[in-house]
Amino acid sequence: MLAVFLNDRSLLLVSGAEAQSFLQNLITTDITSLGADEARPGALLTPQGKILFDFMIWQDGDGYMIETDAGQRDGLLKRLTMYKLRAAVTLATSTEEGVTVSWSEDAEGSQGVRDSQGVRDSRFAKAGVTLIRRPGKHGDGNEALYDALRISHGIVTSGSDFALQDAFPHDVLMDFNGGLSFRKGCYVGQEVVSRMQHRGTARRRVVTVSAATALPETGTEITAGGKPVGALGSVEGGSGLAIVRIDRAGAAMAAGTPLLAGETPVSLVLPAWSGLVFPTSGDEASA
Repeated sequence: MLAVFLNDRSLLLVSGAEAQSFLQNLITTDITSLGADEARPGALLTPQGKILFDFMIWQDGDGYMIETDAGQRDGLLKRLTMYKLRAAVTLATSTEEGVTVSWSEDAEGSQGVRDSQGVRDSRFAKAGVTLIRRPGKHGDGNEALYDALRISHGIVTSGSDFALQDAFPHDVLMDFNGGLSFRKGCYVGQEVVSRMQHRGTARRRVVTVSAATALPETGTEITAGGKPVGALGSVEGGSGLAIVRIDRAGAAMAAGTPLLAGETPVSLVLPAWSGLVFPTSGDEASA
């Protein structure tokens, strides 16, 4: 079983009598249905529906633990404090630094992995992999192994794969990975993402990118017939992630137009767990 310490992750604790209702009315995740040993993705959105902060969230005693990028922690804490007002909620940083992720090298075998001191990442569960997240340092595996696992299953991270305040939750597949609720009622940005859902207007989506040679660096533009369709995010050798316009990419593939990352020919695949397919013509982007 591999264990990798992510030292660029930080933790916030949200506790108090009104912790659940406070978060439920703010973030994209439906935390009322959150399992006791489950971590789900979530986001705090701008009023325009774009991701302002992204994180993982799970139950911690009577409260909640929020895991986010270390660079986002203080900003997120400040924003939550701004919304707190007179709510019976306590916001604090955790004494634990970093997060350890662990999983089996055999993806199928990993489904039997359990850790009483950790929580299961629902994003990987959608892809059939049991990955455990646990505060603190409990392993010394190479972080590149975790990045390779993320890339192979189409699981993005902000900073490497998308810029905050630039992406909608649909862009990063939060409508499929348990991080976005359309049933729990109002939260910041909810009207915009609900309209995207009901109108079926989401066209930017996460794809896995592969090439016969090493891919160029993160940020390299992906084009079809000289026209941009997206840009590379995380890259490990000949594999990577990107957020692309799947309508444009689908039309290019249907027409036999090569897709290029810089000058490198690439293939694009939508994560199987999403159920999405590349649309052609005016088709909807769904299975």
